[in-house]
Amino acid sequence: MFSKFTSILQHAVEALAPSLPLQEDFVYHWKAITHYYIETSDDKAPVTDTNIPSHLEQMLDILVQEENERESGETGPCMEYLLHHKILETLYTLGKADCPPGMKQQVLVFYTKLLGRIRQPLLPHINVHRPVQKLIRLCGEVLATPTENEEIQFLCIVCAKLKQDPYLVNFFLENKLKSLASKGTSDITSEDSLKDQGALSTDTGQSSQREELSGATGMEKTELEDEPSHQMDDLSTSLDNLNVTSLPEASVVRPNQDYNLVNSLLNLTRSPDGRIAVKACEGLMLLVSLPEPAAAKCLTQSTCLCELLTDRLASLYRALPQSVDPLDIETVEAINWGLDSYSHKEDASAFPGKRALISFLSWFDYCDQLIKEAQKTAAVALARAVHERFFIGVMEPQLMQTSEMGILTSTALLHRIVRQVTSDVLLQEMVFFILGEQREPETLSGISRHPLRHRLIEHCDHISDEISIMTLRMFEHLLQKPNEHILYNLVLRNLEERNYTEYKPLCLEDKDVVENGLIAGAVDLEEDPLFTDIAPDNTLSNQEWLSSSPPTTPDHPKTDGKTEVHKTVNSFLCLVPDEAKSSYHVEGTGYDTYLRDAHRQFRDYCAICLRWEWPGSPKALEKCNLEAAFFEGHFLKVLFDRMGRILDQPYDVNLQVTSVLSRLSLFPHPHIHEYLLDPYVNLASGCRSLFSVIVRVVGDLMVRIQRIQDFTPKLLLVRKRLLGLEPEGPIIDHITLLEGVIVLEEFCKELAAIAFVKYHASSTP
Repeated sequence: MFSKFTSILQHAVEALAPSLPLQEDFVYHWKAITHYYIETSDDKAPVTDTNIPSHLEQMLDILVQEENERESGETGPCMEYLLHHKILETLYTLGKADCPPGMKQQVLVFYTKLLGRIRQPLLPHINVHRPVQKLIRLCGEVLATPTENEEIQFLCIVCAKLKQDPYLVNFFLENKLKSLASKGTSDITSEDSLKDQGALSTDTGQSSQREELSGATGMEKTELEDEPSHQMDDLSTSLDNLNVTSLPEASVVRPNQDYNLVNSLLNLTRSPDGRIAVKACEGLMLLVSLPEPAAAKCLTQSTCLCELLTDRLASLYRALPQSVDPLDIETVEAINWGLDSYSHKEDASAFPGKRALISFLSWFDYCDQLIKEAQKTAAVALARAVHERFFIGVMEPQLMQTSEMGILTSTALLHRIVRQVTSDVLLQEMVFFILGEQREPETLSGISRHPLRHRLIEHCDHISDEISIMTLRMFEHLLQKPNEHILYNLVLRNLEERNYTEYKPLCLEDKDVVENGLIAGAVDLEEDPLFTDIAPDNTLSNQEWLSSSPPTTPDHPKTDGKTEVHKTVNSFLCLVPDEAKSSYHVEGTGYDTYLRDAHRQFRDYCAICLRWEWPGSPKALEKCNLEAAFFEGHFLKVLFDRMGRILDQPYDVNLQVTSVLSRLSLFPHPHIHEYLLDPYVNLASGCRSLFSVIVRVVGDLMVRIQRIQDFTPKLLLVRKRLLGLEPEGPIIDHITLLEGVIVLEEFCKELAAIAFVKYHASSTP
């Protein structure tokens, strides 16, 4: 038996012999550090005056060299020594005491390089993640300290390691009962967070009796591993005598210590050093993206992350001037949260409040990107916090105020962040904030059910043209966002039952009318008294299109209950009477110029709407509730009202109103197409459509033309001035009406192009 034991021991010695000098060297450097604390009497000298930094660097080099000389994943004797003798725990204690002065910095550097340069997984070892967890608590306790740079480097390397192996984050979710752990008491790794991993690591300050997670290997004892007991006793006494007083914490209040890695990063985001703050934000970005559900829950429920994001948004928003030029808000350069650097002296286009505006937009961009990258449940919680604490708590009172300057500035800021948001989850919360969550059809008496929605839509028809234009622009950009609720809430929910139509079942005598391309009861505009003066050659023939009408196919017969596309196109092109047209006098302003833009925009809208699974054809009238009273909805009501006043409104307002309506017309939903682009829809009594609104405008125009002397020459002159073909001259009488006529003509051409493009797309297999 004894000879067998001797043989085993001999084999062990032979196996370890080649690496013995390296291990001796490692132990020598560590003992040199411990001897300093045993023998020194002057603990006030800075650490840079000692050999400690050199010894730590040598220890690190030895560990790297040892790993390089061994097979992948094999733990060498030097690493075994570091783990078994809890060297990292000892270094943590020395760093916390910062004795000698500057030791904390050296410890942080050692931890950072150890985790960064050693390839094998170290964090699963209890004698690694336990001291790492303790060291994390020391980071960010005091802002603007000399160790901030080392602190953030250390925290970021831990975040990077967790990103590589997300399950390791469970080691950093501590039990709530240990909320006083930051005072130096022992830690308990959260049982809830580890039970799913099938292992529970406990830390009571004593050696763990449980097996460590993946990566832990068996200890091999050698003579060199056994420190002389009197030396260890001396070191323990020396450490006990160190003045380990708690440093004053930063002003961020920590409700508990569940997720100290997040808490330390949150504190460092407040650093006066912008580089430190950005690195801290990057670390948080890595942590929120971890897929572990327990970490996501802890992140949002047990840390100040939600509060930090929203409180900083609120404070930066409140720091903005009461009045900022909307053009400055719109045109300030694109903001990237990581590049928030601005020098007023170097900026030739500086304006009052630009620094504050860039800071706000930069932080909003960070919140947006953080939520975009976050794990799903964390993203929802963060976005809801922004909704409740910032949108409702801070922005809504500004948007609901009565001061015109305040309304204009707050709407311009809302418009800017609507354009800027990219996260689907945050966009959803923003949409609910602006429009509410209602999806049932609107009623005239219930349009103020969501006060902010009602107020913003009312602002589209505000007495201030600037407020009207800005609010309309905000809605225009909102409609371009990839969110189905936007269009449904504003328009579609009121068109679902098609109760804007009057249903007349076809009788035998109607068949010949349908064969001629008209629905029974529809009005042929070419026979309407308003259009009797239109010459036949003013309409477009099939040959004048960019291409002929799409060919008839079995799937798309020539007559399918709708007017043929050329009749629709000509209906819009013929709306404006000949004497009120001026585009044919100017090159490059024909109807065909709108086709290319309409095709591109329609393609983009189709891509956005593809996943919303809209029907390809209108809901059958037999299945619609046509008895219900029709209300076009608050949004379309305001747009139609403004469209009806196009001859009496400023040019810029008209451009914005028609721009929003053309955006709506582009959506590939059959009910929107029918309601906005079908001139021959059989409207129910008391209902109006976009076409009927324009018809009334044209009727008013034809009466008013008769009262204006030299109408056509004046109209042409105004068009040329608007195009920059004529210099500005004396003010022309009736300028508002003349500009309105030009916008009306262009809008009709645009609608004709959209109708043609949509028909062509639906007819192409």
